[in-house]
Amino acid sequence: MATMTGISPEVLAKYQPVIGLEVHVQLLTETKAFCGCVNKYGGEPNTHTCPTCLGLPGALPVLNRKAVEFAVLASKAIGCTINETSIFSRKNYFYPDSPKGYQISQFDKPLAEHGKLFVTGPDGQPRPIGITRLHMEEDAGKSVHDGFADSVSRTYVDLNRCGTPLVEIVSEPDLRTADEVFEYLTKLKEILLYAGVSDCNMEEGSLRCDANVSVMLKGAKEYGTKAEVKNVNSFRYIRSAVEYEIERQIGVIEEGGRVVQESRLWNQGEGRTYSMRSKEQAHDYRYFPEPDLPPLVVGAEWQEEIISALPELPEARRARMIAAYDISEQDAMTLTATKAFADKFEAAATKAKSAKRVASLLTSELTMRLRAAELEMDQSPVSMDGLVMAADLAESGELSSKMLKQLLDSCFASGEDFPVVYEREKPQQISDTGAIEAMIDEVIAANPKQVEQYRAGKKTVAAFFVGNVMRLSKGQANPALLNQLVAKKLDGQ
Repeated sequence: MATMTGISPEVLAKYQPVIGLEVHVQLLTETKAFCGCVNKYGGEPNTHTCPTCLGLPGALPVLNRKAVEFAVLASKAIGCTINETSIFSRKNYFYPDSPKGYQISQFDKPLAEHGKLFVTGPDGQPRPIGITRLHMEEDAGKSVHDGFADSVSRTYVDLNRCGTPLVEIVSEPDLRTADEVFEYLTKLKEILLYAGVSDCNMEEGSLRCDANVSVMLKGAKEYGTKAEVKNVNSFRYIRSAVEYEIERQIGVIEEGGRVVQESRLWNQGEGRTYSMRSKEQAHDYRYFPEPDLPPLVVGAEWQEEIISALPELPEARRARMIAAYDISEQDAMTLTATKAFADKFEAAATKAKSAKRVASLLTSELTMRLRAAELEMDQSPVSMDGLVMAADLAESGELSSKMLKQLLDSCFASGEDFPVVYEREKPQQISDTGAIEAMIDEVIAANPKQVEQYRAGKKTVAAFFVGNVMRLSKGQANPALLNQLVAKKLDGQ
């Protein structure tokens, strides 16, 4: 099997990758972390600012209560323990997009610690990935390196993002493959979206991930030297970047070299990482407690009040839906992809004769047509009520599978909902026993060889006769009655 860097699978198998993730998540508050400026993506540069987020002398930060509540919700959703008292600190560094010369963050006393998420292990069983901590902090501004006539010689700074409320979620170095990284991030994003604390829009920077990657020989006691892969803007690219970085480091070691501790950037066009800056010496951020903010105290009563707003999370919802609606795990995964989608399905399921039938139509027939038409679920011409009607007609036997497919095709062709199309085209299902028996007799007479096979014990041949009669009836024969009559005729009754 080919690898990204040409290293043989035999060489790769000698090494154990070790991966930890640092995920920054922008909280979905209306205002910033420590001032009243709007917390909104975009806008004219430097218009969502005030003396506090610009770091002007005398301006004091005031903590956003909603940001704390969202941070607590996120912490609980990933199984962390909330520390009743946490401390904000100043993380000191000098960079043009940080006008204060420091970032308000949390250091040795974070909001929450010791959580976990599960990924699929090599044996197919859930494997826990530890979460070291979740802490609150503010975002910096943005350096703009291109887009201006003089970008070759100048860098511009947009401070709109300064003071945006973030949480940083730091995993233990428990991940072992690029696929596990992808699954961890996918689950984390899903949980945060369900909790309603962030929109997790990677294109707008609402969710950003850095991956710390190292390799060591299997059986070794100490981790290898890590490289940090930064600023990758999709989970798919992160998976590719981690896979490449694992192979790159193994290649360096196999050639007798030494992996350097550094930050690296992923180039998707070239499919490789590049050195960004050396991190041989740890940067001394000179953390000290933020003198303008008191300790953050989230007592038991406030925690309970916040956590009461936490909705049912994806894994628990999937398990309940599988049991309640007798649906497959795969269907449950599809139906719970977003909270809004799951809510719509469950609202429809309570109205239908068969929730399982609604689930089947949603995850197969409707999804297939939406994908082909390049439409999102909320753009579907078939409403949830329309889908319930279709499912009920199919469940009662009034519509065959073929009829249902034809009606759904008509809905997408005309852009009309199912009830409208059904009333106009209302296919007449043949439920007359005599008419169906006549068609069965015709098919049996034309296929004596298949009759012999059936009567010799090959009962699956019955499907051949059902299919031929269905074609003869142009899909209008009542399927339940047809199956019953075919078996009766072939058994000579």
